[in-house]
Amino acid sequence: MRISSVNTYLVRPRWGFVEILTDEGIAGWGEAVLEGHASTVAACVEEMSDYLIGADPMKIEDIWTVLYRAGFYRGGGVLMSAIAGIDQALWDIKGKYFQAPVYELMGGSCRNRMRVYSWVGGDRPTDVGAAARERMDAGFTAVKMNATEELQMIDSYEKIDQVLERVGAIRDACGKYFGIAIDFHGRVHKPMAKVLAKKLEEYDPMFLEEPVLCEHMENFKEIAACCNIPIATGERLFTKYDFKRLFEAGGVDIIQPDLSHAGGITEMKKIAAMAEAHDVALAPHCPLGPIALASCLQVDATSYNAVIQEQSMGIHYNVGKTVLDYVKNKEDFEFTDGYVKLPVKPGIGVEVNRELVLEESVCPHKWKNPVWRHRDGSVAEW
Repeated sequence: MRISSVNTYLVRPRWGFVEILTDEGIAGWGEAVLEGHASTVAACVEEMSDYLIGADPMKIEDIWTVLYRAGFYRGGGVLMSAIAGIDQALWDIKGKYFQAPVYELMGGSCRNRMRVYSWVGGDRPTDVGAAARERMDAGFTAVKMNATEELQMIDSYEKIDQVLERVGAIRDACGKYFGIAIDFHGRVHKPMAKVLAKKLEEYDPMFLEEPVLCEHMENFKEIAACCNIPIATGERLFTKYDFKRLFEAGGVDIIQPDLSHAGGITEMKKIAAMAEAHDVALAPHCPLGPIALASCLQVDATSYNAVIQEQSMGIHYNVGKTVLDYVKNKEDFEFTDGYVKLPVKPGIGVEVNRELVLEESVCPHKWKNPVWRHRDGSVAEW
């Protein structure tokens, strides 16, 4: 079997899909996208296709290594996202060839289902108490919210009090043991992150996400020392070598690699194993589409330290189209009591609505994240 062609598609709301075709008629799907830079990643996939045409799609590790090492320059969001989508598609082909879910080819599952959480609140969170209660009534056992709007390096305690009020509203609405994940989204700098982390302790959050950006990973230990809340990060790290430095820096309890940014299933499985060796939990980042979610579940199935999975159904970014629009086997993505069953179809586990993908790709999206500014006119972290 040989790879015969590689196709890329940009589809709403902000995703990029890869389709790899073979001369034996087996097609594989991946999700290759870097939010806000989808066209750049698609161009990178097309550039990498020179290495793919005529190759044996079953030799995933070799192809991954060629794409990573043979190009001299390596790592970073664009290159690793392109590799990630290609890698997912190759695993999809391999699973379909052997008529088995991908996790069965990686040693089989160590769990029967995966806990998931839901987003509430939007970019500038409001009405989170009622929204969280709605998710709880729908069966979810945890939600995640953005902690705050933009913050200066040293900012007003009024904004701190607003964060505490919102988290308190969720705790009041959903009870003491409902999971609350609080995403600082890299908007908070170390001086205010220490203040927030300490004050949020009373609400027993499930974790604090990206309390500072990973370029300041040496500060995680200092922030962790300010509170007794698990610290999570990793969506903006792209290789096992990035995570090696994170583990060496310490202070992090949960890693959140994004399977569509961090080299796909092949690299994610290695990162997960590294985390397990450091007694660090895995909670993959996935505010993306159905192929990315199904790929995450394949790794979750085989990773002992996987604790909870992000998913984007109902997330505020999904405007125009949502996850299940592109899925024919919708029943495999139903949530029950805050869990989703492991994929059952061969390969990644998604029967892609190719007709809709082709229709959407006629007018490719140009999604960009907003540009925020502080009151003094300086650029704010989004």
